[in-house]
Amino acid sequence: MSYKIFVVEDDPWYGQLLTHHLSLNPDYDVELFEKGREMLKKLYKNPHLVCMDFGLPDIKGETLLKEIQLRNNSIPVIVISGQEEISVAVNLLKAGARDYIIKDEHAKDLLWRSVINIRENQSLRDEVDTLKEELGTKYSFEKNIIGNSPAIKKTFKLVEKAIRTNINVSLTGETGSGKEVFAKAIHYNSQRNKKPFVAINVAAIPKELAESEFFGHEKGAFTGAESLKKGKFEDANGGTIFLDEIAEMDQNLQVKLLRVLQEREVVRLGGNKAIPFDVRLISATHKNLAEEVKKGNFREDLYFRIIGLPIELPPLRERGNDLFLLAKHFIKEASKENGMKAPALSPAAREKLVAYPFPGNVRELKAILELAVVMCDEHEIQPDDITYHSAVRSDMLIGGTKTLREHTNDIIKYYLSKNDNNVVKTAEILDIGKSTIYNLLKSDEISTE
Repeated sequence: MSYKIFVVEDDPWYGQLLTHHLSLNPDYDVELFEKGREMLKKLYKNPHLVCMDFGLPDIKGETLLKEIQLRNNSIPVIVISGQEEISVAVNLLKAGARDYIIKDEHAKDLLWRSVINIRENQSLRDEVDTLKEELGTKYSFEKNIIGNSPAIKKTFKLVEKAIRTNINVSLTGETGSGKEVFAKAIHYNSQRNKKPFVAINVAAIPKELAESEFFGHEKGAFTGAESLKKGKFEDANGGTIFLDEIAEMDQNLQVKLLRVLQEREVVRLGGNKAIPFDVRLISATHKNLAEEVKKGNFREDLYFRIIGLPIELPPLRERGNDLFLLAKHFIKEASKENGMKAPALSPAAREKLVAYPFPGNVRELKAILELAVVMCDEHEIQPDDITYHSAVRSDMLIGGTKTLREHTNDIIKYYLSKNDNNVVKTAEILDIGKSTIYNLLKSDEISTE
């Protein structure tokens, strides 16, 4: 892969000289611009390096440097200038320029060495980023689960216990928080991974057909039963059966499921032969199953049979910077599916995502970004490309025209209130330092009232 360098130089002769000199390396793909704003329009091509003249006629050097950083602050910039004032060089280096080269007889050689050094440093940083990414995805279970926030790491520890054992697992969490993804992660990383993973959405099956769906039926068991059909428990034999939205199960089916789980055998509808099976049960619900037991909607004996290892999945709004890890992943996925180059998230778009509580959780984030990738221009997602459709509770909404700092303060206040002003717990949920919250309280930027 070629190393793309943008050269911005208004002197045609000097620009050609630099371009020719750099192009002596066949790995370098050098593109010359005479105007700074012309180069900015092409910055979506994501060059590896920008080499810019300081004294351009259409834009000041300091302004051009800031504009480059605003669009993509990972692009290193070398400034070449006829000005020999030390203060100018110091200010530009402080502002983020990687090197400052004076236009003299040594400029070509200095530029050559500077590009080599920057390229080598970039390679080292890429290696470090790769190692960090590998460390951050240590718990991703074959890249099905993305995140490294404290909230999700607690969940991962429980998932690891589930993987190492054969205990039943009950997953709870808001709609869209990834319960089936976690169920699959447990199955495909367990000793049962060579056997079937069978998922059933309990709420989607009409109660008249549920017994046949779960346990199968014999030929002629009822009108329309023209052939023998195995149930889902038989299909999952040796593997895992995942019962999603188990709180919606009909009371009559609850009784039959309890017997099946106790006896570890099924009898097909219309039959009398007991068929043994070996499955691991993973159940999931967005409801509080213990509360459903108290209300009489769910059998207590079945509750204790299925509860096993309870794992509560945190909502996206409590997962801190996982929001942007997931966003990057979904943008990359959507771009690949649409044959596009993955766009970046603009700072304003990031701010809009941070300010939204995502009642639909990870599923909603994925849908929003799939659309944003299609709607955005070819290099960057802007706030207008992000469309929310969920009805958001008024106590969760942090909206309006505010700065990122104001949004952040509102989020901290919301979680302080939710957690009875427990600073340690709030800091852990939001993946920020306790001192950050204490300083905001001390300066009266936020209050506990």
